[in-house]
Amino acid sequence: MAGLVTGDSIVNPDAKLTGAGVITLIDRVTKVDPKGKKVLLSGGKELAYDKLVLGMGSSPVLPPIPGNDLDGIFVLRSLRHAEAMRQFLSIKKPKRLVFIGAGFVSLELAVLLKQADPDYEITVIECLGYPLPTMLDAELGGRVGKFLEEKGIELRMNSRTIDILGKSGAVSGVKLDSGEVINCEMLFMNVGARPNLDIAIDAGLVMGQYGIEVNQFLETSNSDIMAAGDCANCFHFVTGRPNPGALRGPAVIMGRLVAKRLAGYEIPFPGILNASACSLIDLNIAATGLSEQQAKDEGFEPLSATVDSRSKHGMIPDMKPWTLKLVFDKNSKKLIGGQILSADISPVKEIDAISALILGGKTIEDLTVFMTAGNPDCSPEPSMEPIAIAGEQALQKLRN
Repeated sequence: MAGLVTGDSIVNPDAKLTGAGVITLIDRVTKVDPKGKKVLLSGGKELAYDKLVLGMGSSPVLPPIPGNDLDGIFVLRSLRHAEAMRQFLSIKKPKRLVFIGAGFVSLELAVLLKQADPDYEITVIECLGYPLPTMLDAELGGRVGKFLEEKGIELRMNSRTIDILGKSGAVSGVKLDSGEVINCEMLFMNVGARPNLDIAIDAGLVMGQYGIEVNQFLETSNSDIMAAGDCANCFHFVTGRPNPGALRGPAVIMGRLVAKRLAGYEIPFPGILNASACSLIDLNIAATGLSEQQAKDEGFEPLSATVDSRSKHGMIPDMKPWTLKLVFDKNSKKLIGGQILSADISPVKEIDAISALILGGKTIEDLTVFMTAGNPDCSPEPSMEPIAIAGEQALQKLRN
C-alpha cells in the first residue's frame, strides 16, 4: 500500500514448488469425498489421495452495517485487496479516510497512508476503549492512542458505526452510535476474519468452536485428513481452551508439523500464544500470551509488572526508550503474557524470548535470574534488563 514493496515480492513463485518436485494446479476445489478419498475440482477433474491436508485459510469479515455495499469500501486480506485500494487511491484521490477497527492491520495502514500524504484526513473508529485492544492492556494501549493523535490521526474510541452513508452509490460518511457523522470518501473495514469451512462441513468433518476440530497432531475426525492454519480449531497454550488464532506464525508452524506428521514424526502442536508485532513508523509494538484483562476474563488472578528501559546503554548516543509489561498468574506464579512498546525496532524481538519463557513454564522467581547478553550498543546495561526487573517487581508484589 505504501509502495515500499512490489506484489511479486510477497508471494512465493510457482518455481519454488515445482523446483522441489511439487505438482501445482490452479483450480478451485468444489468437494471432498472422504469415502472415495478423492477431491473434485471446478474444471471437472478428480484427484485421488491417500492423505489430504486442508489449508483453506479465512476470509475478511464485513460487518452487517447498512450501506456496506457502497463503492469505496475496502477490506485488506490479500494482494488483490491491496491492489484494489491502490487503484482507488490513484484514480479517485480521496482525502477523507475512515477506518473501522483499531487492530494492527487498520493502524499500520492508517499510519503508512498518513506518512505518504500528510493531507489525508484519517479517523479510526473502535468500539473498545483504546487502540490494539486484543494485544494490549489500557495502560499501554493509551500510549498508542496518544502517539496516533500526535501523528494527526483522529480517534473515536468507545464508538460504534451504526450506518454507512452514501451518495450516488459511493460512500460519503459514517454515522456513529453517538449521532456524530464523519464524512469520508474511502472506508476501510478491518475487523477480523472468518475461517473458510464450507468444504470441510460438506465433507462431514467435526467442527470445533473456531474451525475444523483437530487433535494434537492436527488430524481431523477423519484420520486421513489433516487441517492447518486459519481453518483449524486452535487452542491457547495458557488456557488450553479454543482460540481463533488467525495469525501467520501459528499457520507456518502448523504447516511444518503437518509435514513432519506425514513423514512419521509424532510432534504435538503446543497451542498458540497469539504472539504478534506491528510497526507504526516511530512506534513498535508486540504482545504474546494473555493481557492482564484477558487473564481476568479467563479466570486467572493476574499480577503484572511494567518496566521502562532503553535500547542501548545510557552513555551511548541515539539511545531510545522502550517499555515492557509482563503478566503473571498470581497463584501458580507462572508467566502468562507480555507486551512491548518501543521507539526502536530491535527490542520488539524480545517478545519471542517472552514467548519461550511462557512455553517453558517459567515463574516469577525464574525471571529474577534471567541473564542476557549485554553490549552497550545493542542492549541496556545488565542492571536495567527489563525482563529480570519485571520479575523482581512481581516478586515484591507477591510479598505485599
